Amino acid sequence: MLTRRHIRVKVMQCIYALIQSKDDSLEKQQKFLKVSIDNMYVLYLLVLSLLAELHKMAEKHVSHASKKYVATEDDKYPNGEKFVQNKLLLQISNNESLKKELSKRKLNNWYLNEEYVKIIYKEVVASDIYKQYMTSDKGGYEHDKEVILQLYKSIIAPNDKIYEYFEDDKLTWVDDIPIVNTYLVKRLRKATVSSEESFFLPSLLKDQQDMEYANELLTKTLLNDAKWEKEIEGKTPNWDNDRIAEIDSIILKMAICELLNFPSIPEKVTLNEYLEIAKEYSTPKSSIFINGVLDKLAKEYKSNGKLQKMGRGLQ
Repeated sequence: MLTRRHIRVKVMQCIYALIQSKDDSLEKQQKFLKVSIDNMYVLYLLVLSLLAELHKMAEKHVSHASKKYVATEDDKYPNGEKFVQNKLLLQISNNESLKKELSKRKLNNWYLNEEYVKIIYKEVVASDIYKQYMTSDKGGYEHDKEVILQLYKSIIAPNDKIYEYFEDDKLTWVDDIPIVNTYLVKRLRKATVSSEESFFLPSLLKDQQDMEYANELLTKTLLNDAKWEKEIEGKTPNWDNDRIAEIDSIILKMAICELLNFPSIPEKVTLNEYLEIAKEYSTPKSSIFINGVLDKLAKEYKSNGKLQKMGRGLQ
């Protein structure tokens, strides 16, 4: 789920948090990094379980509607239980592994905040996507899946109330929400009728090396802060340190650290990754500035033999 770029962003957030809190405890930042990365998986579980909660609410609605003497407009679909029988929703709602993971982590957010589930459910039922699905004669797993994907992309993911809820819950989730939404859509699109329960619960990191990379990047960037500061000063003679934005300074130091301390990561990958991060988290002028500084440093490191790269490398 987490790419190397996401890991770099997590490290950047940790360093920024350290500067803002004026807490120089490396151990605390390492813990913050681990928690921040793990919380991204928590967010994924909550978003996935929201689909399961929508299914439960639909079941209650169908059960309640069957006992009414007078049906409302929403109860008059020819295939009233079609949404409840949606094959992808059933896979998620009946996923025992997901239930165990939620229980283990004590993630009862939607039970405690059912009003958010109701908000989403009302919007789903009121949507043209839902109405067309309920009146359609089409069936089958692929059709069911496509409808859930449409509802997720059009109604659930863009919902302001859900976004605000996540933003208030964990500050780092502001940056994680788009990543998790994109990943979940890709995951659901790959789902098949025979997908195992574990398919919906992928590993957060590709392997242990990713976590080691994250810790090493954080540690070496922080412990060599003064050294990286001097490297930057040498390439920005017309700029005072105070004129370089904090986030730009962090990005530059992380990039320099990676260029000089991670021989398995190709120079081009490092330069491209941090330039993309600068474009997303800084200003257009800052990204041009960062690109210029890193380009100068990379050429200098190559000429004086400091840049030692080997193998095909990782991203």
